[in-house]
Amino acid sequence: MRYLITGVAGFLGSALANALVAEGHSVIGIDDLSTGDPNKLVSGVQFNRADVNDRPKLWSLLQEVDCVYHLAARVIVPESVLYPREYNQVNVGGTVTLMEAMRDVGVRRVVFISSGTVYGNQPLQPVKEDAIPNPRSPYAVSKLAAEFYVKSIGSLWGIETVNLRVFNAYGPGQRRPPVHTPVIPGFLRQAWENGTIVIHGDGNQTRDYVYRDDVVAAMKAASTAPEINQLTINVGSGTEMNLRDLSKLAIEVTGGHPEIVYNPRNEGGLSRLCADLSLAREKLGYEPKVSLVDGLKLTFDQDIRIKS
Repeated sequence: MRYLITGVAGFLGSALANALVAEGHSVIGIDDLSTGDPNKLVSGVQFNRADVNDRPKLWSLLQEVDCVYHLAARVIVPESVLYPREYNQVNVGGTVTLMEAMRDVGVRRVVFISSGTVYGNQPLQPVKEDAIPNPRSPYAVSKLAAEFYVKSIGSLWGIETVNLRVFNAYGPGQRRPPVHTPVIPGFLRQAWENGTIVIHGDGNQTRDYVYRDDVVAAMKAASTAPEINQLTINVGSGTEMNLRDLSKLAIEVTGGHPEIVYNPRNEGGLSRLCADLSLAREKLGYEPKVSLVDGLKLTFDQDIRIKS
């Protein structure tokens, strides 16, 4: 098959592109490189530096494409609180631009990578796809709005769509910016260096951490699975883990002796979040294979120990 991936140089986009090329597929990728790294991509990926709002570029690249994976987005929750207009422009505006270009060219399926953060705080966990969304940050709002655009435009224009709500993905290759570092690479690095692990809040808040390769497996399945048009599907591990216990696992995996500091909660933070995977199992044949302990070890060995 011939795929186009937006956000191809990012953490999940690059892993997906490389996996598809390894299976013999043709992959075209675009990324504006605001955060992505094209060096992550294997030589078989046809990389293009472009913005997802560049409609003429999208038109030219979408020719003869069978399926689009839309991952291009701004993704940092605290940053979205400061810059909601930019998050709307990229995450919502870019999605609409892409859908319009797909309509014009005639591409018939898109897999949109959304986020579990659209649920916000929910009384019932694990959370199912029919829960009423309660987004608590501009980032989550932008992802939810993009979901609705994808579904509505797809239904009006005859484009098959599926929204994958990915929970807290982690693994080798995840970017570690100097501020707002993702939890797992941050914990592992600080534990290994005997630094300071910072926990925002009391550490009892939970997340569903899902390994990169499991997410890639779900994304690959979504491009060809039958009877999933217009569906929204959770992609996670199905397991809750609180930050206190996650920090202990990071210390166990690295053998470090960091200091643990508790700071106030981040704006937009959630108390609990865990994915119900019933629909993913039914429609995608999805089953997460990598446990959190094994995933932490793989991430540590490939991203931190080897580079230290």
